[in-house]
Amino acid sequence: MASPDGPKPDRAPMSQSRWQALWLVHSRQRGWLACLLWPISLVYGGLMALRRGLYALGVFKTHRITVPVIVIGNVVVGGAGKTPTVIAVVNHLRNHGWRPGVVSRGHGRHSTDVVDVRPDTPPQDSGDEPALIQRRTGVPVHVAASRVAAANTLVDAYPEVNIIVCDDGLQHWALHRDLQIIVFDERGTGNGWLLPAGLLREAWPRNAGSSPRTDLVLHQHREDAPTPQRLSAPGATLFSATRRLAAHAVGPAGELMPLHELRTHRLTAVAGIARPSVFFNMLHAAGLQPEQEVGLPDHADAAAYTALIQDPARTLLCTEKDAVKLFPLLAQVPSIRRAQAWAVPLEMTPDPAFFSALDQRLQHLRRKP
Repeated sequence: MASPDGPKPDRAPMSQSRWQALWLVHSRQRGWLACLLWPISLVYGGLMALRRGLYALGVFKTHRITVPVIVIGNVVVGGAGKTPTVIAVVNHLRNHGWRPGVVSRGHGRHSTDVVDVRPDTPPQDSGDEPALIQRRTGVPVHVAASRVAAANTLVDAYPEVNIIVCDDGLQHWALHRDLQIIVFDERGTGNGWLLPAGLLREAWPRNAGSSPRTDLVLHQHREDAPTPQRLSAPGATLFSATRRLAAHAVGPAGELMPLHELRTHRLTAVAGIARPSVFFNMLHAAGLQPEQEVGLPDHADAAAYTALIQDPARTLLCTEKDAVKLFPLLAQVPSIRRAQAWAVPLEMTPDPAFFSALDQRLQHLRRKP
């Protein structure tokens, strides 16, 4: 929060409609709106159970590809820390002798074609999260409407790849998985109800036999916040992880700026993520007080950033996910009218035991080159 005598942050959230904001509050508690929506959640749960049952019976086919698959996803809706987990796991695999590739649906992109994501692939063709993952890891990344198609085309195009990490897809059973990593944040399971009465995409805890016994659960929380209440995760192995902003920001050319040096700037914070307030609160915890805080819809089009980059008197702070779309726009603005812009990386640090457990689970999956 800004000081009482200083400028107030502009919280005119382009981020959420009033309905979305109201739903987010009630989805964490069993208030009147959650109770009103509860009957619909029973229908949703029934449809999910029916679909899962059809896969279990073989009516819908699960496809196994030629290399092991790790699926990383979340049971709760919206911004639980999945992308930082994917990046951390992929980098760990690379450092331990694996040759990983990543597949994703590429939410928010403008086509359904199979795309081999390269450093110069426009984010509207790849989706912002796959673009960020490719740039942070350097591994092959394929996106497609079908994760099975993405995985098959990736291993055909890159025969050296010997393990696939699937970005999201926990509730999409067409792609066989050998290991699941389920990510939660400090919200836990919300009010314990399914969508739309709560946050859950599927019932939690899972029923015995409904998923592999090789699940790893990673419960994340902000480093500067109290440790959340321990999550119930029967049949899985539970670990914790901390999230914090890096001590530096990154510019469009890769230059670094210590975060504390930005405290004297006229700052506008922008976040086009599932929960923009999380980013804004972490900036506050780092001692930064933006005069404006602009929340955009998750996977917002690049055009949503256009007006923000044309005020040279301001300095923009954004997430790395936003920078995928925002930084290329800067080159289109004359320097005399161009705002400074910096992305603040998010650092996610799991318990060391998490990676030890991951390595142990992967031992029997390792294939000789």
